[in-house]
Amino acid sequence: MGAVLGLCSAAQMACCCTSAACSLCCSACPSCANSTSTRLMYTLMLLLVMVAACVTLAPGLHEQMKKVPFCENSTGIVPGNFKVDCDQAVGYLAVYRICFAACLFFVLMALIMIGVKSSKDPRAGIQNGFWGIKYLVVIGGIIGAFFIPEGQFASTWMVFGMIGGFCFIIIQLILIIDFAHSWAEKWVSNYEESQSRGWYSALLLAMLSCYALTLTGIVLLYVYYTKPDGCDLSKFFISFNLILVVIASAISILPSVQEHQPRSGLLQSAVVSLYVMYLTWSALSNSAGECNASISATNESSFDKQSIIGLVIWVCSVLYSCVRTASSSSKITMSEHILAKEGAGGQGGLIANEEGDGGEAGREETKVFDNEADDVAYSWTFFHIVFALASLYIMMTLTNWYNPSSQLSKENVASMWIKITSSWLCVGLYVWTLVAPAVFPDRDFS
Repeated sequence: MGAVLGLCSAAQMACCCTSAACSLCCSACPSCANSTSTRLMYTLMLLLVMVAACVTLAPGLHEQMKKVPFCENSTGIVPGNFKVDCDQAVGYLAVYRICFAACLFFVLMALIMIGVKSSKDPRAGIQNGFWGIKYLVVIGGIIGAFFIPEGQFASTWMVFGMIGGFCFIIIQLILIIDFAHSWAEKWVSNYEESQSRGWYSALLLAMLSCYALTLTGIVLLYVYYTKPDGCDLSKFFISFNLILVVIASAISILPSVQEHQPRSGLLQSAVVSLYVMYLTWSALSNSAGECNASISATNESSFDKQSIIGLVIWVCSVLYSCVRTASSSSKITMSEHILAKEGAGGQGGLIANEEGDGGEAGREETKVFDNEADDVAYSWTFFHIVFALASLYIMMTLTNWYNPSSQLSKENVASMWIKITSSWLCVGLYVWTLVAPAVFPDRDFS
């Protein structure tokens, strides 16, 4: 599946070229909708931004920069007085600058795409094409961001980062809950159709595995983030979230819930419980005092386990939002506003290219077809807003949610409360998806 999606993005890029080589590359790629390939191309752009930001955090890069002749405090010799402060190109402040440029690009795209209703709009070419120019704009923006004076840039942009990161966490919660529902519905449907014990065993194994990981996480949180004679706030967070996931699991199997949603069950609850425990761990990693087990970690600008897991979840969420179409469960989870509409817009016909070579004429169908000729499959403006928020979430995740101008203290009470609040919202949103059909029986959730 990943290879097909990669080829789909390659088709979009190849079809932007005019050479015969690009045309051959395009013809070798699988067919896919324009709405899907465009979203994947923007995802590739954001992934490359993330990679660039990660490079600036590479261990030992700061010391290696001292060997560059034109850097200040360099051990090398360069003619003249041309010197550059290369410290600005590494570390957390560099991550802020890179993500700042990416965020502004997506905000600009969101403003440009306001009011677009179909691919017949002249602005559709900007959305679905000009990839070379757009990549150059992002690269130019990143280079320009490094010339911004430090001043209050870090502290000010950190406030925007925390707000934007929190908003993206909410969007990520909706996507994860939608994934949990669609996963369970698919496997339950397969079991009901085939009556195969294999599907039943897979459901049971997946549910037990998620609950086992959740329980393991709870135990580890008590061991590493609490002490017998203190850490009352940490104990409260862990215990309260444990109670919440137990309540949510119990609600998912209530007869009234099962009556309106026969396919709801413990698998969805297990996935949500596991994610809530991750958010709890992430919040406690920013807590203050001796209860924070991660404070004693290295003082270098580098990755930790929490950041790596956060980035993995982020990548999966962004890819899921690109390839997933809204389903019946999306009305309950409210993910219909994020995901593309299934079968929307009409195909508008496959675009054809006529080529002649040595008297030989032929007609080939391009592999990326326009499915938004009548109506857009998703809100282009909202899509770019989500990606702007995603770039802020990358920034905060890579910098562990604290000020890059500080002394690398992992204590950040504000980010701790943002994450713990998001964990409560996660449970609340999931419980809502369970009780909504029963509370509003006259409303159509199908």
